Amino acid sequence: MSSVFHRSCHGQLPTVSHGEGVYLFDTHGKAYLDGCGGAAVSNLGHNHPRVKQAIRDQLDAVPYAHTGFFTTQSSELLAKRLVELAPEPLKQVYFVSGGSEAVEAALKMARQYFVERGKPQKTEFIARRQSYHGNTLGALAVGGNEWRRDPFRPLLTTSHHIAPCYAYRDQMAYESETDYSIRAANELEHQILALGADNVMAFVAEPVVGATAGAVPATKHYFKRIREICDQYDVLLILDEVMCGVGRTGTFYAFEQEGVIPDLVTIAKGLGAGYQSIGAVVVQEKIYQTIANGSGFFQHGHTFMGHPMACAAALATVNTIIDDELLSAVTTQGKGLSNKLHSALGDLPFVGDIRGRGLFIGIELVSDKVTKVPLPSTTQAHKWVKSIAMEQGLMCYPMSGTIDGKQGHHILLAPPFIIADSELDELVVKLTNSLKLAAAKWGA
Repeated sequence: MSSVFHRSCHGQLPTVSHGEGVYLFDTHGKAYLDGCGGAAVSNLGHNHPRVKQAIRDQLDAVPYAHTGFFTTQSSELLAKRLVELAPEPLKQVYFVSGGSEAVEAALKMARQYFVERGKPQKTEFIARRQSYHGNTLGALAVGGNEWRRDPFRPLLTTSHHIAPCYAYRDQMAYESETDYSIRAANELEHQILALGADNVMAFVAEPVVGATAGAVPATKHYFKRIREICDQYDVLLILDEVMCGVGRTGTFYAFEQEGVIPDLVTIAKGLGAGYQSIGAVVVQEKIYQTIANGSGFFQHGHTFMGHPMACAAALATVNTIIDDELLSAVTTQGKGLSNKLHSALGDLPFVGDIRGRGLFIGIELVSDKVTKVPLPSTTQAHKWVKSIAMEQGLMCYPMSGTIDGKQGHHILLAPPFIIADSELDELVVKLTNSLKLAAAKWGA
């Protein structure tokens, strides 16, 4: 019996042996095509020589130095690179060890920003239903996934949630895309006015909603209207790109495709490509200067923040993405994957929607394509898809609760940016076979 407290207390996982390119191999020699990057993490695949060498070099120099005593070359260079890739006025970077920590830091930054400005009455966060912002208590509180929140509700601080921008289910037949975008965004204004603008700190959202809803992109003009509302009522805009950022959607920052600039943006997962654990908050100059010219100290911190080896791995990851022109590869391969999926899955009666951006694609499963009625929760469709796909040698990311935390099923795909055409074909064939076999199990 394993002494590891695994995610699930039941079942037995294969033991990974090694990785190469877009594949992982278990100790029996079986290959698994990594169609989801683990959890949209392994954007450079496995065993990348440039990233591994950067870690070795940093290890030889110094593996760790506490940020209360030293800065490091790797963290300074990484911050400079991230700022170079960001639009003005995003000019400072705060490093942490992962996505949940990044969101926690952004929430605290928002609070301290208003305290330093003499507005301590601003205490309320607004986010969206069916969002996911992390599993620490603060991040869980602003997240909108009720299944994850429910057991810990007594421990969570108050937050408020509006509808997601989810055109597949919420756009009316008579609405244009723009009309729907404005209607959905205006819910934020209504919530701010209901709470009182003087009480609201920030609005938190994923540019492309990830694991909880399955790669749901915002419709055109939605975030432009959101930005207008935030500016009008002195509310910070925090965009959570922990899953959809660092090139995953075809631009380095996902928000670039929305024509807006957030006050704070969180990144993680693909930032270190899985080679080291790292996250970051990229911050507008006004927030940094307010704290710098006030108390001069952000009242937050972690022992392993700005870890030299993590920063070295992330710097090599980011430089590889840019130097190898992988952003254009994501766009090209993402279109290819989407086309292949529509061709292979489009006529299946239980595939309702195929959506996403770049190499970040969601497939929503339904009982009826016309009415969009979800599969019954009792089908456990997500579990069947995952287990059968693993048998087929494919890693994908199926989830339940797509619609409201209870109803709905989807599959998330987020393969490495280096995936080749032949590997896209393999992914689609194995996923198609897995879906058909799983559908027989759940009774479709």
